[in-house]
Amino acid sequence: MSFITVGTENSTSINLHYEDHGSGRPVVLIHGWPLSGASWEKQVRALLAAGHRVITYDRRGFGRSSQPAFGYHYDTFAADLDALLTTLDLEDVVLAGFSMGGGEVARYLGTYGSKRVRKAVFLGAITPALGKSADNPDAVDGAVFAGIQQGLMADRPAFLAGFLQNFYNVDALGGSRISDEAVRVSWNVAVGASPIGTIECVAAWGTDFRADLRKITAPTLVIHGDADRIVPLAVSGGRMHEFVAGSRLVTLPGAPHGFTWTHAEETNREFLQFIA
Repeated sequence: MSFITVGTENSTSINLHYEDHGSGRPVVLIHGWPLSGASWEKQVRALLAAGHRVITYDRRGFGRSSQPAFGYHYDTFAADLDALLTTLDLEDVVLAGFSMGGGEVARYLGTYGSKRVRKAVFLGAITPALGKSADNPDAVDGAVFAGIQQGLMADRPAFLAGFLQNFYNVDALGGSRISDEAVRVSWNVAVGASPIGTIECVAAWGTDFRADLRKITAPTLVIHGDADRIVPLAVSGGRMHEFVAGSRLVTLPGAPHGFTWTHAEETNREFLQFIA
C-alpha cells in the first residue's frame, strides 16, 4: 500500500492512502461520502483498458487513510489533494470528483489553479452550492444537514444503512442495477470510516463553491442522475452551467446518486469520450 503524509496530529502522522496504476495521461478520482477510493472500481477498470494512468485515494478519515479528529473542511481537503498531485508530480491531469469529491475539484481549481489540470469532471457533485442562503434560496436547508448529523450521532451504523438505500435507490433498482451484496460492501466501507470525520463532513456539504467554479478554465463535464435522492439535480448539476463557462451536462435517466455503480456503462462511455 502507498501513502503520503499530509500533516500530524499530536504524536502521529496523518497519511493518505492512494493507488496508482497504469500508464498514459493521468486521471485522479476523488470519492464521495461515506465511501473510499475503492468505490471507483468500475471506472478504474474502464480507464485502464482505455490506456490511462489511474490514481485513486482515500479522503482523510475514510478508507485506509488516517482518521484524525480535525481537518474535515474543503480548504484542508483541497490542500490534501494538492499534496498528492505535488508528491506524485502529476501534470496534464483529468481531475474527477464524485458527490462531495466534486467539492475537492472545485476548491482545488479555485485555490491552486489549473496548471496541472487538463480537464475536470463532476459526477453527482454537491457543487455549486448545496446549502441554502439568501442568494441561494432553492438549495438545501441547514436543518437537513443538522438532522443527518443527529442521526449519525444517535446510531451511525443504522443511519448509514438507510442512507445507502437511497444512495442507490435500492427499492427501484435492487436486483437489476445493484445487488444486496454490493450495498453491503458499501456499508462495510462506510461503517469503518472515522465517526468524527463521517459527522463533520456533513457540515462541509453546505460549502459555497460558486466563486471557485467561476475560476475554472479547463474543459468541464458534469454527469448527474435525474433520480438522485441525495443531491437533487435541480440544485446541483443542473446549475453548473451558470458558473463554469462552456461546461457540458449529461443527465442519466433513472440514475440514482450512486450511478457510478448502477449506471457504470453509461457513465464510463461519457467519461471516456470526454477525456479522449
